[in-house]
Amino acid sequence: MNPGSRSSTFDIFRRWGYLQASLDPLGQLLPPEPFPTPVPDDLKDSPDAAEARRYYCSSIGAEFMHIPSPEKRAWIQQRLERDPARDPARDPASDPASGVLPVDTARILTGLIRADLFEQVIQQRYLGTKRFSLEGLTVLIPFLDQLFSAAAENGVNRSVFAMSHRGRLNVMVNTIGRASREIFTKFEDVDPRSTLGGGDVKYHTGATGVFTTANGKTVQLHLASNPSHLEAADPVVMGRARAYQERIDKENGGASNLDAKQQVLPMIIHGDAAFAGQGIWAETLNLASLHGYNVGGTIQVVVNNLIGFTALPEESNSSRFATDLAKRLPIPIFHVNGEDPEAVARIAALAADYRQTFHSDVVVDLIGYRRHGHSEVDDPTVTQPRRYAIIKDHPPLYKLYAQKLGVDTSAEIAAIQGKFLEEQKAATHASHKPQMYEIPDYWEPFYGGPLRDDDNPRTGLDAAEIASLTTALTTAPAGFHIHPKVEKLLAQRVEMGRGKKPLDYGMAELLAYASLLKTGVPVRLTGQDSQRGTFNQRHSVLIDIENEVRYSPLNNIAPTQARWEVYNTLLSEAACLGFEYGFSRDYPEALVLWEAQFGDFANGAQIIIDQFLSAGEAKWGLLSGLVMLLPHGYEGQGPEHSSARVERYLQLAAQDNIQIAQPSTAAQYFHLLRRQALRQWRKPLIVLTPKSMLRHPDAMSPVADLNRDTFLNVLPDIGVVNPRRLLVCTGKIGHNLRVERAKRGDMSVGIIFVEQLYPWPEAELQAALDQHPSATEIVWVQEEPANMGALSYVQPLLKRLAGDRASLSVKRSASASPATGSAKSHALEEKTLIDLALGHDS
Repeated sequence: MNPGSRSSTFDIFRRWGYLQASLDPLGQLLPPEPFPTPVPDDLKDSPDAAEARRYYCSSIGAEFMHIPSPEKRAWIQQRLERDPARDPARDPASDPASGVLPVDTARILTGLIRADLFEQVIQQRYLGTKRFSLEGLTVLIPFLDQLFSAAAENGVNRSVFAMSHRGRLNVMVNTIGRASREIFTKFEDVDPRSTLGGGDVKYHTGATGVFTTANGKTVQLHLASNPSHLEAADPVVMGRARAYQERIDKENGGASNLDAKQQVLPMIIHGDAAFAGQGIWAETLNLASLHGYNVGGTIQVVVNNLIGFTALPEESNSSRFATDLAKRLPIPIFHVNGEDPEAVARIAALAADYRQTFHSDVVVDLIGYRRHGHSEVDDPTVTQPRRYAIIKDHPPLYKLYAQKLGVDTSAEIAAIQGKFLEEQKAATHASHKPQMYEIPDYWEPFYGGPLRDDDNPRTGLDAAEIASLTTALTTAPAGFHIHPKVEKLLAQRVEMGRGKKPLDYGMAELLAYASLLKTGVPVRLTGQDSQRGTFNQRHSVLIDIENEVRYSPLNNIAPTQARWEVYNTLLSEAACLGFEYGFSRDYPEALVLWEAQFGDFANGAQIIIDQFLSAGEAKWGLLSGLVMLLPHGYEGQGPEHSSARVERYLQLAAQDNIQIAQPSTAAQYFHLLRRQALRQWRKPLIVLTPKSMLRHPDAMSPVADLNRDTFLNVLPDIGVVNPRRLLVCTGKIGHNLRVERAKRGDMSVGIIFVEQLYPWPEAELQAALDQHPSATEIVWVQEEPANMGALSYVQPLLKRLAGDRASLSVKRSASASPATGSAKSHALEEKTLIDLALGHDS
């Protein structure tokens, strides 16, 4: 036959074979589709076509011809175009140099038996209780076994992965190695008083363990905690993997024999409907090759039962496969029939090897079915009667595979089932809920719960140290061509650092970072414009105007400084914030900050805020010191560029779970950042940062203020004597009030700034109020409408502190929208606010 005909025939199957692969174990869905480029009639029955069909249209459907790299395509072709009967994955002697692990059929069978029997024991003992069974895709257990085994052979020693609820309990026992007794104890729901108002359902919590390969190699496994928002943990896991990788780099001083990315394997196990439908996953997928987020490739596994709750694929996907979203990236996608365990094991090894070879994502679509309803309390025959009529009579996979191998499994089944039943019986006598995970040693210095009285580090720095840091921050390499505007800014910063001019927020912030880096505290800052700053205030990276080479002075503070990272991010909030939360979870000694372009934009990440930042400690006992920088302030810029929605964070605040602050001066911002890093208390910090006040004289600080002991939760008004009224406020409105008060020359009104809104600084505020017993009115003043801002949170607290004095409030009228889009309307509203607050009618 003409060699060209063979090549063209194979190319057709390489590109389109997946459309005719046999993928649905029940034979009901995913019928074969015609190739867009048909095989010529004279070649349809040729030996080449038959051979190509065997490789590309059997139990494996491979999508890889969209990858631009010829090297990657050739690598995949070489691995797929082997006779399965003589594949090194089955018989290494056929290709000793392949480096491929053999398929251990006995190990596969044991994994399948354990997976199915575990589910059956739960079904028998806890009938009608939700568990989100893996039955119908129990092949996931041998898949993970082969994946981690192959990865270990290639240098992986740790894997952190996310997984939604389907099969999660099974994986905890049969892959991670948790005792089944621990899972059964969760079903017994012992010790309910220990989780009053907290905790989480059993199929959301995380777990850690050690996976041991057949060759005796080990992989530390960490299954991350996951809320019901199925894909929300995706970026969190990537952030955690990145933190692990950077820790390895640090510990090895950059001299590791294996690249850190080779040692830590991130993996995400998806559901099919969630993969296609959840927007945060689309955002996360785009992080794969970005410099600030690259983790050396993630294994993406789809546990695909061809149904989403009650929705069929055509109701969930706009294309043939749920995984088609992944074709936006040049990565391979392998669809595998979940009832061909050996094909599944083969693809598991291939995926691990590909990731390690090319540092790329890989998608594996394990296609099976769901034996029960969405949960075990659902009756799926109501919505899919025909499919469930087939499933009812379909044997479990371990029986089918044992029959194929021709082995008697009765003794093994009896032993495994007996062990599970013994563990279940022991669980009925348990008195405490088990903890399914171990906390890494690097968390030992840090704590959660309430703040300790002795955890109050000094955050001030003397003038000499500030001057030294200023020199480093304002110096560029010789011959570096700085933009004239930036050069002028650096000259102003020199004067600020030497005490000749007051400091603005930008300089105070960089001094805080520089001081931390010098003393060994890593700093990571990300956001959509974070290198320069949305409001042109930061300039943490200098750009040569002739060649666009970048230079960050913060990387050159001291020879032994800690790591500094600052990244401009993709146009995403949810995935980026989730990533930084994950990073903070496994780098607690670092100051990790995420910055919204405008504070209101953080609402695009509300799931991460609600499920992880505010509730992570209460639900899972997991701490984070992540800082959110949210630009806030009413300046007539419209509804989306005014409010950071502080009311939402205050509504989430309870049990000392988060901190919420609005530093009103540059020095306060400096001290707040340093306090967050130097304390051992690890709580998320929400910072309402200024916009127009970034360089406002009233908000600037003398360099001497950087030598104060610490951040002040309340700024009292010591400049008034015997005031008739005390205004209590936070942020920009306080400066506007002070400026207007000075214009009017009326010092009968005191103005007190509450710098930390949560935890509420009751003692400090009471002291500030008590300094002025002459005041008969205590007035909360805010820029926001009455139904927004801190009013509903502050009012009852302030009323208690006011005692016999009148407790009043000044605010905008309640509104459906945070702010006007008219600058002139804004000015009218603000004038009215100020007049009312200062006690004038005009």
